[in-house]
Amino acid sequence: MIRATLNLLRRFRASESGSAVIPFALWTPVFVGVILSGIELSATTMRHTALERALDETVRDVRLGTGTLYNHASLKQSICDRAAVLPGCVDNLQLEMVRMKIRDWTDPSDTARCVDHSDNVAPVVSFEYGRDNELMLLRACFKYKPISPATWMGNALRKDGAGYTAIVSKAAFVQEPS
Repeated sequence: MIRATLNLLRRFRASESGSAVIPFALWTPVFVGVILSGIELSATTMRHTALERALDETVRDVRLGTGTLYNHASLKQSICDRAAVLPGCVDNLQLEMVRMKIRDWTDPSDTARCVDHSDNVAPVVSFEYGRDNELMLLRACFKYKPISPATWMGNALRKDGAGYTAIVSKAAFVQEPS
């Protein structure tokens, strides 16, 4: 009985059938995690690039003085029209425009004010219109939900209370004289 059991264990140890199952089971979650993190990174990069381009094109129109009088709503709509890959852009985009004093310079705040989906109250955001020859900083913050928040990339992103993460873009321009 003992000899038969030992022979069975020796044959089991020497057998190579099914040997690919163990590495497959161990490595598959790693590869799936890397692939999903790559998809998350590419989606984030695509959104950030679209926001940067839309903001730059909108600020270019403001700088050129095309005859359009811009306000907060029209700037926001112009950015959202140019960034078609941003889902729910009008609801999830927050603009902040600040007048910068060249002669009495202070660095702008590093933290951007964004839409917080976990709060019901809309925050008061600074939006100042410049006068002739004034330097203006326009900061756009877009909030979105990660595609796969359970992966390494999705988990590493800083999120608010509702699970949204932010992309921030900045542009500066000089208010041209009328």
